[in-house]
Amino acid sequence: MTTFDDASAVAARGPAARRSSVRVLLVPLILAMMLSQLDNMIVATALPTVTAELGGLEHVSWVVTAYTLATAASTPLWGRLGDTRGRKGVLLAAITVFLIGSALSGAAQSMGQLIGFRALQGLGAGGLMAGVMATVAELVPPRERGRYQGMISAAMAIAMIGGPLAGGAVTDHLGWRWAFYLNLPLGLLALTMIWLLLLRLPERRSTARLDHLGAALLMTGITAAVLLTTWGGTRYAWDSAPTLALGATAGAALWAFIRRQHRTAHPIMPPHMFRVRNFTLMSVIGFLTGFVLFGALLFLPLYQQAVQGASATNSGLLLLPMLAAMIATSLAAGRTATVSGRYKMFPVAGGALLTAGTWLLSRMDTTTSRPTAALYMAVLGAGLGFLTQIVTVVAQNSVEAHDLGAASAAITLFRTLGSCLGVAVMGTLFNREVQRVMAERAPGRPALDNAQLDAAGLARLEPALHEAYRHATAAGTHAAFVLSALAGMAVCAAALLVREVALRRTAQPTGRPARPQPDGSR
Repeated sequence: MTTFDDASAVAARGPAARRSSVRVLLVPLILAMMLSQLDNMIVATALPTVTAELGGLEHVSWVVTAYTLATAASTPLWGRLGDTRGRKGVLLAAITVFLIGSALSGAAQSMGQLIGFRALQGLGAGGLMAGVMATVAELVPPRERGRYQGMISAAMAIAMIGGPLAGGAVTDHLGWRWAFYLNLPLGLLALTMIWLLLLRLPERRSTARLDHLGAALLMTGITAAVLLTTWGGTRYAWDSAPTLALGATAGAALWAFIRRQHRTAHPIMPPHMFRVRNFTLMSVIGFLTGFVLFGALLFLPLYQQAVQGASATNSGLLLLPMLAAMIATSLAAGRTATVSGRYKMFPVAGGALLTAGTWLLSRMDTTTSRPTAALYMAVLGAGLGFLTQIVTVVAQNSVEAHDLGAASAAITLFRTLGSCLGVAVMGTLFNREVQRVMAERAPGRPALDNAQLDAAGLARLEPALHEAYRHATAAGTHAAFVLSALAGMAVCAAALLVREVALRRTAQPTGRPARPQPDGSR
């Protein structure tokens, strides 16, 4: 069985031997990452069946929110633990926590239990996301990371699109509990392979202590921020007392956390990382990419079902053009960056395609055909593919080796927060437009509830009301993607400011611009 003696030994091998070694380990690493990504997508599809058995409809959104909260809040902590205690032990611990949460979630007997166990699952998922990215970064030099991060990004794209399809099939044929139980054999396989393949990877014994006060402030701030974006404009109005209180709590806690990071000897998110231009720009681009990506995953299926008459399953399949384009450009960007050592072209091109794709999607109306919509989605997917993996590679290339985990976790955190804010703000715009158009086209008619908003429910409506809702959904989609196009323009602006520092051929970062290579490249 192949094992990795240590990160430097792997990096010191010849390119062919190193690629062979890393590809072996990439299998369980990708599997671990896909578990964390797939789980939330699968569970979201199973929620109607869950509520039918466990009840608690008024709390059902917490099944997803608890997972997201725990993932976002714990990611920076896992990343820093990996930097100070070693990747292997922390990654194995994260998988173990995730599997325990999965087993308990599958056995839950009430909605309250399920929500609590989902939070435990999310706690482990935060470690999976941070740990996998940092492990790859430690095993291979920056020049070759694009190749492997591209593969991971492609797998994540498959998980995001395939999750809802898998969730429907699992729920229909095996029952909702298997949405959690299926994690167990796959997770145990990943756990065993990682333990064996990294058997001799040395553990760190750092004297650095975890900053408990900083951790508490960060978790408080992130929790309040995620709740603000989850509840704002839906459960509570944006100017209501609960929303304002959450905003104040998030702002105060995060401000105190930033102050703490500048004063403590053992910061969770070292401030010096943000003094590096490229790292800060990648954090911004990661946030904006999450903002656009998850908004698209939410509102495109709504448009396809309400306007184009697609079923829930078919609306997932109709996202395949976006998936295919994401995979193609992600892999192409990774391979090209590996060969050339250059990367600025990819965030610039990605931002341009992101802007073009979202602008095209904002032009869709009730007459847009499915092939036309597929073309627009492919443009968006191409832009996302150029951005998703290169952001992590450039961020890791900008920091010291002892900050790889913190850097990887920070990028993951900003992407998660961007997704939460994107869904919240675009959701508010979407709902306002739907209400406005419905008031114009169907005045005095009662609001439609969620049970009526799938394709089958809409087909049962009287023709005039059905047509009104088609126009309302198209208007809401337009508003959501206009905002996404503005986010794409911001990505372009940030990408143009990126300083091209050649990806190093050595595994250990220096935090400084790369010196000229023997061939004259930088």
